[in-house]
Amino acid sequence: MNKIWLIIQREFLSRVKKKSFLIATLLVPLLFPTIIGGMIYFAMEQEKNAEQRTIQLLNNSAFLKFEDSSKYKYISVEGDVDLAKKAFNESDDFAFVYIPEIDLENPEGINFYSKSSPGITLISEFERNIERQIRDVKLLNSGLSQEVLDKLKTNVDINSFNIQDGEEKKSSSELISGIGYIMGMLIYIFLFVYGAQVMQGVIEEKNSKIIEVIVSTVKPFHLMMGKVIGVASVGLFQFLIWILLSTGISMGAAAYFGVSSGQQVMMTQAMNELPQEQQMNMKDINPDVQEVFNTISDIPILKITLLFIFYFLGGYLLYGALFAAIGSAVDTPADAQQFMFPIMLPIIIGLMGLFMFVFKDPNGAVSFWLSVIPFTSPIVMMGRVGFGVPAWEIALSMVLLVAGFVFTIWLAGRIYRVGILMHGTKVNYKVLAKWFMMKH
Repeated sequence: MNKIWLIIQREFLSRVKKKSFLIATLLVPLLFPTIIGGMIYFAMEQEKNAEQRTIQLLNNSAFLKFEDSSKYKYISVEGDVDLAKKAFNESDDFAFVYIPEIDLENPEGINFYSKSSPGITLISEFERNIERQIRDVKLLNSGLSQEVLDKLKTNVDINSFNIQDGEEKKSSSELISGIGYIMGMLIYIFLFVYGAQVMQGVIEEKNSKIIEVIVSTVKPFHLMMGKVIGVASVGLFQFLIWILLSTGISMGAAAYFGVSSGQQVMMTQAMNELPQEQQMNMKDINPDVQEVFNTISDIPILKITLLFIFYFLGGYLLYGALFAAIGSAVDTPADAQQFMFPIMLPIIIGLMGLFMFVFKDPNGAVSFWLSVIPFTSPIVMMGRVGFGVPAWEIALSMVLLVAGFVFTIWLAGRIYRVGILMHGTKVNYKVLAKWFMMKH
């Protein structure tokens, strides 16, 4: 055990002392918020400073009308459609739309022409606008007056609540999905980055021949465990630094805008202690801000952070051992490519599962199984946990993940003990199976 600890120290210190580690650790908490903030800023500036585009409109329909907006200006044209297209091609206008005399029951023949491919949003806006007008005309033809038609148009805003242990808490699917996506992506990136570091380190030591000296004093399995745990400790240490830096940056930003975290907590406590009537009066002061603040304050940040640490460590130990086994079996990173896809496939499936299943139905059967199967649970469970996962499902997922990385460490250890001393051997799956079956 003491030898494993020495290997862990060596792997940890050799990476933490690098300038690249320091730069990455300090820049990431600043880089991503800066990129996201910059993208939001430029998107808003582009929206604000966007020029009004001109659309030529040849409209032969008696009931479709188009009004100018801040984005688009419509110019009516008449005559033959071919001549109109030719005139548009010689102009500097953005687009040309041809609308024939259409049948309400089968509206076809509407064409949109532009000199470059229009965005999906623009075409969708046109389709929704035309569909709405056709629907309104059908309702008018059925005998409804315009006044009644206007009253039929209603906007609905649904408030979503989670009820747990008899308590109601306002929920936000968009915010929770965003947190789940970020946590899942972080696990995905960590598994790639730190798993590749383990594999690269094993290959370098194997090719430098020092591995033969090391295994004369340390068992190959202990060497593999020390390397895997050492790199995992680097990732965990880096993540904890990011938490501290992100917390500091958040508190600094809140103080800059005149609200400290202590004041926020006091505001929440004070609001909860007031009578219901007074709470409603205070919410009337700034309901939008209060709603956002209450939604954020209800998110179990501590629970998500602790689960992230567990699933990061569990997922890394599960995959890190397999990466170490691959590194021990090959002589160059290029030789490892044939073994990478089967290992990375479950990780990719887990990430795809977030978008295809978890965000659509976090409590569905597929979401459940992806969150308990050890090879996908580190990513998928982090995407589900914000939606309120039963405690027994989390416990089952954690137990299976522990069993999963124990199995993969045992499996990888049997390959590692043979492969680490092999050089110049053409390795394939049949050879790996042979090494696995070899007795000590």
